[in-house]
Amino acid sequence: MNLNGKVALITGGGQGIGAAIARRFVADGSKVCITGRNIGSLETVAQSLPSGSVTVCTGDVSKFEDAGRMVETAVAFGGKIDVLVNNAGIDPGGSVVDLDPDRWREVIEINLTGPFLLMKAALPHMIKNGGGSIINVSSLGGLRCLPGMPAYASSKAGLIMLTQQVALDYGPYRVRSNVVCPGGTRTDMIEHSLGTLKDTLNTDVEGVFKIVSSGIPLRRFAEPEEITGICSYLASDDSLFMTGSVLLIDGGSAVVDVSGATLTNAGVKWGV
Repeated sequence: MNLNGKVALITGGGQGIGAAIARRFVADGSKVCITGRNIGSLETVAQSLPSGSVTVCTGDVSKFEDAGRMVETAVAFGGKIDVLVNNAGIDPGGSVVDLDPDRWREVIEINLTGPFLLMKAALPHMIKNGGGSIINVSSLGGLRCLPGMPAYASSKAGLIMLTQQVALDYGPYRVRSNVVCPGGTRTDMIEHSLGTLKDTLNTDVEGVFKIVSSGIPLRRFAEPEEITGICSYLASDDSLFMTGSVLLIDGGSAVVDVSGATLTNAGVKWGV
C-alpha cells in the first residue's frame, strides 16, 4: 500500500499487533508515532526502524491528558495526523461473579474509553486537515462470546459500535472509521494466557495452540504481521469509500458451528 506522506499514531505499539502495524506502515511509506506504557518496548521497536520514521510517546490511553499528549506528539513529529490506530488493550479473564469490579473498570477504561479519548483528541486535527482514517482493533471476541471473559468481550463489542458511531458522525468531514476484528493471533499476551493450559492439556505451548486452533478452518493462529495488510489498506487512499466496516481476520473462525466442529474433531463422519 502507498502511505507516502501520511502520519500515523499507533497505540500499544511496543509489542504484538501494534508493533507489527508500525513496521508495516513505515515499510509502506508512513511516519509513525507509537505509544504505550513501557518505554523499553517502544524504544526497541523504534530502534528497529529507519531513523526519522518513528517517534515514541509513553502514556496511559485511559487518561485524557495522556491521550492528548500522544496526539500532540504525533502532530509535532509529522506536522499532522492522518491515521489513528487504536490497538492498546488488555484481556484478563473472570466470569461476572468472580471478576473484581475494579478489574472490570480497568478493562473498559483501557479497551473502550481509551479509543474514545484518542479519537476525541485526534478528530479536531483530522477535520482541520480535511479528513483522516481511524482504525480500531477490536476482536472476534467482540462478535462472539468467550468463556469467562465478559469484560474483554463487552469492551470489544462496545468498540465496534463506537467505531460505527464515529463513522456516522464524522463522515461529512471525510474522516473514515473502520474496525478490524482479529481472531487468535500469536502475540506474547495470548501465548502467556494459553501457556497456563500446558499442564491441564498435558502438552507444551505448541501443543496447546494446535489443540485450540483445531476448529479453525485454517487450523492455526495468525502471526501479528498477517493483521497488518488490512490496516495498511484502511490507512491508504485505496479505501477512501470505506467507513463503518467491521472486518474479520480470523482464519474463518466465525463461520464455524462449534458443536459440529467438536464432533468432527472427535471423529464423527457426517452424512454417513
